[in-house]
Amino acid sequence: MRSTANRPYSAAALVLGGMGLFGLIDNFMRLAAETGGLWQFHLLRSVIALTVLFPLAWIAGISLSPMRPSRVAMRSVLNSIAIVIYFGCLGFMPIAQVVAGLFTAPIFVVIFSMVLFGEKVGPRRVFAVILGFVGIILALRPEAGDLSVWTVVPVVSGALYGLGNLVTRRWCADEDTMTILVGFFGMMMIWGALGSLFLFMHPLPVPEGGDGFITRGWVPPEGIFLTMIIVQAIGSLIGVGMSIKAYQLADATMVAVFENTLLVFATFWAFVLWGQAPDALGLLGLALITVAGIIIAMRSGSPAA
Repeated sequence: MRSTANRPYSAAALVLGGMGLFGLIDNFMRLAAETGGLWQFHLLRSVIALTVLFPLAWIAGISLSPMRPSRVAMRSVLNSIAIVIYFGCLGFMPIAQVVAGLFTAPIFVVIFSMVLFGEKVGPRRVFAVILGFVGIILALRPEAGDLSVWTVVPVVSGALYGLGNLVTRRWCADEDTMTILVGFFGMMMIWGALGSLFLFMHPLPVPEGGDGFITRGWVPPEGIFLTMIIVQAIGSLIGVGMSIKAYQLADATMVAVFENTLLVFATFWAFVLWGQAPDALGLLGLALITVAGIIIAMRSGSPAA
């Protein structure tokens, strides 16, 4: 049963713990990418997550049948593609840039709300969108010789994730969280299976190390790759569970603001573990994206699902 108590400090601790966990475990994806494949990773991670979710739903007596299957499916497709792109980029790009791209989602929620749903947006949120895009340019700016299509791919992830969140709020607000999670991991498993099958039938050139993460076919799941599959599966469930509980304990606007700390945690762990730190302009870009997300969250009247 959903808690109605307002416990902001407990909620803040939970969401900070979840973001800290994600910031840590996502930093180790660069090690998994050295020997593993993206599609096999998503397939096996999703199988483990669903193996945990189904018994939990049965014990709790929760029906996993969606009330609006087509809408849950649409939400699952959008968010799963966003996360496939996110993890693919983690294999060969600095994590601060990848997370910055994903966390442009609130900016795209505002844009899609205007374009697709005709929502009126006030000057503060328009300012936040402009501020956020300045932050994107500063955080993702490449050297002249490194400019390529991959530079903006993390932002595509953020756009799809933002649209998926908008669909969640407008179309799936009455669905049980467990149902949405099963839909998401089920779609991730499908993408993983399709990608693995395609690479089995049509092998592609595989560069050495993390550069081969996307095109690498099936490999024996062992060592650090197997460890990261298990850690990501369990860690994702724990982190998402902490965020869900946080939304149950406090106002959704406050929780959404604290979720922006993933940028901070990801950058912090990248520096501690790998000595990887953005320069001054990069840090300014991350800060602008964070501030834009906070402004948008504070100006959003409806709670996030």
